[in-house]
Amino acid sequence: MIEVQSYLEEIQQAAYESRKMLAVLIDPDKFDESEASKFVGKLPEETTHIFVGGSTVEKGRTCEVVKALKNRTGLPIILFPGDHSQISSHADALLFLSLISGRNPEFLIEQQVRSVEKIRNTNLEIIPTGYILIDGGRETSVQKESNTLPLAQNNIQQIVNTALAGQYSGKKIIYLEAGSGAKNPVSAEIIQEVKNALDIPIIVGGGIRSTQQLQLAYEAGADLVVIGTAFENGSFQQ
Repeated sequence: MIEVQSYLEEIQQAAYESRKMLAVLIDPDKFDESEASKFVGKLPEETTHIFVGGSTVEKGRTCEVVKALKNRTGLPIILFPGDHSQISSHADALLFLSLISGRNPEFLIEQQVRSVEKIRNTNLEIIPTGYILIDGGRETSVQKESNTLPLAQNNIQQIVNTALAGQYSGKKIIYLEAGSGAKNPVSAEIIQEVKNALDIPIIVGGGIRSTQQLQLAYEAGADLVVIGTAFENGSFQQ
């Protein structure tokens, strides 16, 4: 019998081989299921994953969007939930996020505990993920909903230490996030320093609006880059 890699193992293997990955993030509240086929057809050819989630999402919307996408693409659909209500058994995997840059227990552990009864009855692959919110130059919905402050981009050592604390705590991936619609993406220097310090893959998202910024993130060490708002509103510059 051929052993099938898990989604986490695929990401780890790609990171080890320096094969760069790209995820397009969908906010369920801004997605029209009737346009799902058109949306999938517009995905960049290098897209490797679809992420689904938002800071706040209307009840039931995540499941509806995931089902619409599953009927039209074979790409892995991974949940990127803002809270425990955004879980769909129809997805392939779940980034089990802990907001380790903040000190609000609601998003460090309480939302995770609330999600367990729903998760345990699914076949979702659970990927323990340390989520680090970094100042992108404007207040984001993540900041408002989590009631936490982002880490300053010039405090690189604090960001590195936070990422290492996540790795030492058993996280399998670190997600560096400037926030949806950020004015400034996570800097190349931050990505590079975190990459050099960690032994686990790095996801980078927030404020990436062009292939040039995408390439800069890759060159700095990002293993998987997430684009969302710019692709969603058609402003992503190829």
